[in-house]
Amino acid sequence: MSRLVATAFGIGRLPGAPGTWGSAAAIPVAWVLHGLAGFPGLALATLAAFAVGWWATARATAGSADKDPSEIVIDEVVGQWIALWPLSAGLWHAGADPWVFPWPGWVGAFLMFRLFDIWKPGPVGWADRRHGPLGVMLDDVVAGILAAIVVATAAGVAHGIMGL
Repeated sequence: MSRLVATAFGIGRLPGAPGTWGSAAAIPVAWVLHGLAGFPGLALATLAAFAVGWWATARATAGSADKDPSEIVIDEVVGQWIALWPLSAGLWHAGADPWVFPWPGWVGAFLMFRLFDIWKPGPVGWADRRHGPLGVMLDDVVAGILAAIVVATAAGVAHGIMGL
């Protein structure tokens, strides 16, 4: 069960770039969570996925020399969902149709999250250098927070300053 959770139900075993696959797979799930329960539902699911992901990562890496195997992508799911928080929160706060999830927001969140997760600037790199399951989860949480800041800023500029 821990391997199933850690690999996001096998997404992490896809060839090529498992982190990107995990991030991409997280978006439609976030859309469904937002549609069914709004921002509170997505936020609670993110916190639950972090807790379960930490446990699953600990179990999946126990006794292994590789403490952050690429197939573990539950951390990317959590980070991607955090990057989507401003989109979900803004739509929920505005009372928009819960099934609306406009493409500029989720595309921006995806691109920014992947950029910060791969580049690992400042605090993302610090979290990545932590050892153990918490470090595996934290670098993506921090990358998600940085991406969320960019998404929220872009939305503020687009909807506030530019009036779109």
